[in-house]
Amino acid sequence: MGRTSGNEKEFKAQSYFRLLSYARPYWFRLSVGIFAGILVGGSLLVSLLMIPRLIGAVEPESGVNATVFETEAQNVVKILEQPNLTTEERKKAVQELLHPVDSDPQLTKILNEARQAAKTYGLPFAVEGRQIIVYWPHKFQFEAVGENGRIAWQIFAVYVLVFVLAWTVKNLATFISHYYTRWVGAKVVSDLRDKVFDKLVNQSLQYYGKIDIGHLISRSTNDTSAIEKAVSNSVADLTSAPLQILACIIAIFIACREYDSYSLVVILLIGVPVIVLPINFLGRRIRKVYKKSFARIAEVFSRMHEVFTGIRVIKAYHTEDYECERFNKENHRYFVQVVKALRLQLLLSPAMEVVAMIASLAFFVYSYSKGVSLTEIAALLAPALMAYKPIKDMSKVVTSIQRSMAAADRYFELIDTYSALPEKPDAVKLDSFKAKIELVNAEFCYEQRKIIDGVSFEIPKGSMVAVVGETGSGKTTIANLIARFYDVTDGAVKIDGIDVRDYQIASLRKVIGVVNQDAILFNDTIANNIAYGCPDATREEIIEAAKLANAHNFIVDGRHAEGYDTEVGDKGFRLSGGEKQRVAIARAILRNPPILILDEATSALDTVTEKLVQEALTRVMAHRTVFAIAHRLSTIRNANQIIVLKDGKIAESGTHDELMAKKSGIYCKLYNTQFQLDE
Repeated sequence: MGRTSGNEKEFKAQSYFRLLSYARPYWFRLSVGIFAGILVGGSLLVSLLMIPRLIGAVEPESGVNATVFETEAQNVVKILEQPNLTTEERKKAVQELLHPVDSDPQLTKILNEARQAAKTYGLPFAVEGRQIIVYWPHKFQFEAVGENGRIAWQIFAVYVLVFVLAWTVKNLATFISHYYTRWVGAKVVSDLRDKVFDKLVNQSLQYYGKIDIGHLISRSTNDTSAIEKAVSNSVADLTSAPLQILACIIAIFIACREYDSYSLVVILLIGVPVIVLPINFLGRRIRKVYKKSFARIAEVFSRMHEVFTGIRVIKAYHTEDYECERFNKENHRYFVQVVKALRLQLLLSPAMEVVAMIASLAFFVYSYSKGVSLTEIAALLAPALMAYKPIKDMSKVVTSIQRSMAAADRYFELIDTYSALPEKPDAVKLDSFKAKIELVNAEFCYEQRKIIDGVSFEIPKGSMVAVVGETGSGKTTIANLIARFYDVTDGAVKIDGIDVRDYQIASLRKVIGVVNQDAILFNDTIANNIAYGCPDATREEIIEAAKLANAHNFIVDGRHAEGYDTEVGDKGFRLSGGEKQRVAIARAILRNPPILILDEATSALDTVTEKLVQEALTRVMAHRTVFAIAHRLSTIRNANQIIVLKDGKIAESGTHDELMAKKSGIYCKLYNTQFQLDE
């Protein structure tokens, strides 16, 4: 399916939004996941803002200045010599002298923040000078500065508690965000599978005649699986990672403003583009390579499907080694594409790690040269380091999204293909068959080749019309037109005077039963295969239909241990050709349609079984309208009309006796050749 470069780019952009539209029914869960992602970013920001407080608490910026040490020592002596002070008062006075609260910017800042928080939020404590007074759960007080000049352990414990709470909220929110967003991702992909299956089942038979089944299976399973892995895992990271990165950037700017140091911002402005550019470049390359790899795995699926379907032929011609060699070559081509994608994917993380390490070390060197304190370094660098994981997650998201979009492009190409037979909005419901079936100058072309040409005949209700002719003469095509598996390219097919294209398809198919030349059974029990299309059928009705098709005896005579509950295997592998055909005939009998199409219905039966089934069909056809296709002319001798096709046109028409009277006619020659009769 070709596209111009501009259209392809537009199609890829549409793929993103179309995938997002599938999440709309689950907006509540997605909203919860997104809100939790926002909470992750907020709690991470709080945690980052607490880190310099924790470090600053154990690294006070104040201390006894060497230049004033002598003066302070004299003052200490004076305090100790005062006779009216108790020992506790002397101790407190010395502590205030050596560690004045106003001389320690970090402590001053902490006490001011605590005072403001108590006032703003109505917290149960107060700050008076260098004392903290707590009112709940019971009243007590403590000094803000300990004897060693460091901040009191109670304040440090509060910072630790706030950090732990923020970190706990972050991880709990991460769990909620990942759970809900991944649930939405998995559900979206489940809906995609339902959608593609529904789309494929409703495509026309003409569509299936043009496409490789292995490719369909690959697109329905492998491509949607690729979307599932990417979407389910990426939605969560795509929700929380950008917010975590934003929280880290905010923390960096707050720290830069607080410490009046913008060096890290300059480094980030240089480093971020260096990270983003390779991600963008490699991401596009990954998408192209993965799209090729999906095409290759489709070829692998196609080879497997073809080989396993035709395993009898392969065994008969002993071509196992040849098929293995062909498969190995195709599988190797897929392997080469996977390795290319893997190589590009694995380049992302190392490239990002190198850039992140260079930026961090450059900042350390710069900070060391400027004599920056540990608290400032922690405040500036911790957010940058914490941003590394979400940035790395984003690189994985880019890879996953590009991979999923490659699969999504192929997926949407598939479901955008529409070949289902159209049904008119005002289509007529066919409640019952009353009069006749007509073909009026019917023509049908397939890929510019005319299969039938100007065919006209009638099938009155209750009659049997048979058609014979060489392979490729158009016999099966007429049956497909009557059942409206295809539409005529010219002329019309009518039932009771109304064009079949004007009927509701469901009501049309309900009055028509089909028994194909190749009996198709599903990997289910014999009973369920007979009841296919009639889910409400009782076991008694199933058995009666099997008896009419002369299938009951082989089902219960011991050849199949489970009887009607015997699993038939893939495509009926455990049954013989004759047994499969009789089960298919029983299926049509159970449905009890007024119109019956028999497409070589007895071709797979031996002579004895054919006679039994023919007797059953004769009984069943007594009150039905039958269109029969047959190579075995003995099965249609009693037909009301026999039509002989040649090159898509009616060459002869009449009863068996009328056609046999034409000694030089096509039918007579076919009959005599088949039964080796003398003229």
